[in-house]
Amino acid sequence: MEAAMGLMRRMPPRHSETALSALLSLLPHNSSDLLSQVDLPLQVLSDDDSGKRFILCEYNRDADSYRSPWSNKYHPRLEDAPYPSSKLRQLEIEANDIFTVYCDQYYEGGISSVYMWEDDNEGFVACFLKDGSKTGQGRRGYLEEGTWDAIHVIEVGPEEETTRYCLTSTVMLSLTTDDVSSGTFSLSGSIRRQMNMNLPVADGHLCNMGKMIEEMEGKLRNSLDQVYFGKTREMVCTLRPPSEVLPMRLPDS
Repeated sequence: MEAAMGLMRRMPPRHSETALSALLSLLPHNSSDLLSQVDLPLQVLSDDDSGKRFILCEYNRDADSYRSPWSNKYHPRLEDAPYPSSKLRQLEIEANDIFTVYCDQYYEGGISSVYMWEDDNEGFVACFLKDGSKTGQGRRGYLEEGTWDAIHVIEVGPEEETTRYCLTSTVMLSLTTDDVSSGTFSLSGSIRRQMNMNLPVADGHLCNMGKMIEEMEGKLRNSLDQVYFGKTREMVCTLRPPSEVLPMRLPDS
């Protein structure tokens, strides 16, 4: 199991679904652990009742049906399905509206979904999902296609004056460029980080969770820039130095 998780951490996101399927056939007795611990690229489904699209994941799935955060209905329809309490559902509705605005301001759109459910410790869990798949079509330099999938899972402790928040964030990035002079180039990877904070409930759960997500995404962007783009640039410049920095060669006498 440890070797399987190590393999999945090093697998490019666009190949993770194929790799997970192969691991499930090799390790059927660990299927539940693999499915709960491995993050796959996000998929989207349309909610005909609300006219909006929502993100599919393990956190809104029951059997083969997925609950929409907009209509609070399962697709396909499912009898005796679990639902959040009325109080938590109201918080979920507000979170979806706020997170949509956040994604519009930071990522110029995309699809977002927020799901909440009660846990066994008198608290609740919230999952914030962002699907940022876009086709550049040459509008942004040589970028042809790019994806920024973000998964933020926050465990909220029992409600007291100060509540403990445990955030686990995963970002899956992939991009493809295409240019006549440089050819086609693909870069993809994923990164996961955790953060724990004790915050006053007086500010509100949504305010506290929003601050943590905003801070975490800033750290993840910097890490991705340094690790993936910085190291890639270093390797390319080492293997193929720019012509202006190549040492001058004296002509043969």
